[in-house]
Amino acid sequence: MGKLAERLGDQETRDRVIDDACKVLDAEVADKSGLSGVAIKGAYKMVKGIRPGFVRQVVDHLLDDFIAGIEPVYEEAIEKGADPSSHLVANSGRVADALLAVTDKRAENAKSAMIKKTYSKLRPTAKKHVEAAAPRLGDMLKRHVPAG
Repeated sequence: MGKLAERLGDQETRDRVIDDACKVLDAEVADKSGLSGVAIKGAYKMVKGIRPGFVRQVVDHLLDDFIAGIEPVYEEAIEKGADPSSHLVANSGRVADALLAVTDKRAENAKSAMIKKTYSKLRPTAKKHVEAAAPRLGDMLKRHVPAG
């Protein structure tokens, strides 16, 4: 287990991170505009409508893999004496690739044809959207894993 996973390991912290991640996701979706924004908002509304608490459940289910994915960027920051949240933002492409590798794998194994179809439609532009979320992800990391 890496340093980031250790710092986010207790259940109380995990619950706060999950709640915060859902807020970050809501804010990122709300900020989308244009035709792609309409598509993202529509897909997100559909996913949220699957059942109450579904998005939170998915975030909880993916959190360990997401943490493992960004752990190398976090560790690199620690080794360099850099602020981990700023380093995450500076390496948003790597972070996006790591997070999307997790969701790609999950989408590939999804049982729901609707989820697979929706994901495949949105996936071509996903990296730029995840990179755009890096500042909020960095802020979230700073809130839950203070430097030092």
